[in-house]
Amino acid sequence: MEISEVSRSAPRTGRRRLDVRLLLAFFAIYFLWGATFLAIRIAVLEIPPFFTAGLRFFIAGALLYSFMRLRGQPAPSAIQWRGIAIIGVCMFVVTYGALFWAEQYVPSGITSVIEATLPLLTMTLEVFVFRQQPFRWRMLASVALGFCGITLLLLKNGDQAFGVFPCLVILAGGTAWSLGAVLTRSMPLPKSLPLTAGAEMMLGGAMLLALSQATGELHTFPHIPLRAGLALLYLIVGGSLLGFTAYVWLLARMPATRVASHAYVNPLVAVALGYFVAGEVLTVRTILASALVVASVFLILKSPAEARA
Repeated sequence: MEISEVSRSAPRTGRRRLDVRLLLAFFAIYFLWGATFLAIRIAVLEIPPFFTAGLRFFIAGALLYSFMRLRGQPAPSAIQWRGIAIIGVCMFVVTYGALFWAEQYVPSGITSVIEATLPLLTMTLEVFVFRQQPFRWRMLASVALGFCGITLLLLKNGDQAFGVFPCLVILAGGTAWSLGAVLTRSMPLPKSLPLTAGAEMMLGGAMLLALSQATGELHTFPHIPLRAGLALLYLIVGGSLLGFTAYVWLLARMPATRVASHAYVNPLVAVALGYFVAGEVLTVRTILASALVVASVFLILKSPAEARA
């Protein structure tokens, strides 16, 4: 989720010194978020995907929302709940429903590279659909470079152990996230970013659980093995609660473009973990495609258009 407004009020200081809290926060959004792709892969191989996603976001969202309400944040109004529901559908039900389903078939490292295109998709919607940003050739070149990487990644060959269709599902889900990120700027939402995120996760998680019921995943309550349960616990605590808290905390203190650097670090972490921990295949083509995608995201986040954040 893009939360560029916070960075405008970030305190400025003339002194530069090592802040352990900054290091821990960047560790959270770099490595805790990067490891979520492997945790999702571990979980969905043993637990139904919509149930896994729904449980993750409903628990994390309910905890975060309740915490912010106990701290005195006002409850959203009816019109704000409507905006929360729309964003929740785009960014959690569609995006993560697709992601969790597809990771049954696609290695975690490949998934992370496809997901790294989210800034490219968001920029495309902002420029060409909603006209919120001016057209720049550098942006077009960055988007083209990124999708060259994705095309290279998805080209079928004899060594490829995953199907193209699940990868396209991930890409389509990412488009829904980008749409939600763009709509966030025009929706009536609460001022408290953690409260809003908690409400979006909670509603999105509830809808994912309803989807799990509708698709027959809960015909009999899923058995959760220890390994998958630990992965789910990591997603709730490390991925959603600690990772998101660190993200919001950083946005209040750092330029949003610097915080957004997680978009090109997460895939590197995920690919490395997939290879060294899960034994996923790492080919020269995968490395080259990943490099193209990461480079394109780096260029687009460093472009003048991103100075708005």
